Amino acid sequence: MSDVLVSVDNVSKKFCRSLKKSLWYGVQDMTSEMLGRSGERELRPDEFWAINDMSFELKRGECLGLIGPNGSGKSTLLKMLNGLINIDHGRITLCGKIGALIELGAGFNPILTGRENIYINASVLGYSKKETDRKLEEIVDFADIQGFIDTPVQNYSSGMKVRLGFAVAAQMEPDILLIDEVLAVGDKGFIVKCMNHLWKIKKNGTSIILVSHNMYHINAFADKAILLNKGRVDKQGETLSVTERYDNIFQEIELNKPINECSMTVNFKKAFIDNNSGELHEFILTGDKFSLNVHFSITHNLEYGLVIGVTFRANDGQIVAGFLVKRDEFRSNVEKGNYSMSVIIDNNLFLEGKYSIGVSAFNYDYTQNLGFAEPIAVLNSKTINYNPLEFVGKVLLNKSVKFVKCT
Repeated sequence: MSDVLVSVDNVSKKFCRSLKKSLWYGVQDMTSEMLGRSGERELRPDEFWAINDMSFELKRGECLGLIGPNGSGKSTLLKMLNGLINIDHGRITLCGKIGALIELGAGFNPILTGRENIYINASVLGYSKKETDRKLEEIVDFADIQGFIDTPVQNYSSGMKVRLGFAVAAQMEPDILLIDEVLAVGDKGFIVKCMNHLWKIKKNGTSIILVSHNMYHINAFADKAILLNKGRVDKQGETLSVTERYDNIFQEIELNKPINECSMTVNFKKAFIDNNSGELHEFILTGDKFSLNVHFSITHNLEYGLVIGVTFRANDGQIVAGFLVKRDEFRSNVEKGNYSMSVIIDNNLFLEGKYSIGVSAFNYDYTQNLGFAEPIAVLNSKTINYNPLEFVGKVLLNKSVKFVKCT
């Protein structure tokens, strides 16, 4: 028996933005198929490639991380693998039973109970009633919906639907498991339970394709990764290098966006990180001192003072650190003009990764937002010979701040 469970060979799928044209193109394509003609490779008016010439293989017990911006084709690929939509070109070969958790509530009949939906979904996966009977208690316990198992699914919350869908898809231990971003709906406890179970079935030989915007999950779980961008494979291979490429694409796009200064009282111009010696470096080591330098302008005198806020976001969008710069001399009557702010971080506990930096401005009692820019810079942190015990009990960010009004 081959170890390759998923084979995708030069697969492409196109869609049409116009419903009217889409219906007409559908008639043309059906006629072509009936006459034995191959599908057209050229795009017709209003068509676009959702997936274009994609190829990969996935072996038994491997996990593939599928990442990319919204609209890049990730869900389209999963739907083709699950047989929900047809491919236009190429070939997909799957070996074994397939479990899928692609869309919230997909595959559930809302008027049937959770118990009835379990049996229906299990039968679709190819399991007999006797096999489902043996797994039923485990599925209900994993989903943690014991009190609602005989309630119609239409009365379930979104979290309950996710728990039930994942429990059915994963507890039956299919040969191939497809998981979309729907896990983001679950609470932290359930996500931990899911990831632990994924490790278990992966070791037992299940191949997994995991779509996620959480790079921590991708890096921790996937054996390899594919970055999709506008339907094409941008990068494919070792997981860390692919996720780093994704981070770079996102940061290049965001940092190059023009900042709209028209309606802002405080206009943030630029910011950069240095190692507190005035030298720019490719990265800052965990534990090293560094400076954040921000340049901004104030369009008119601020009668009610100024406070600057700074946030650091990990690549999953979560804020991991932040602080406010609130000084007595800026309590009132801050003059208009150009300013630079230097914040020295002398207790840097940022672990390895890239953190996007956002800045915002408020009056002194926080009743008015005066300006913002996010991201305005990126902190690239590296961890080398780092002993976490050295930092136990320390505050994440000890800082000193210096303001300069520029001429």
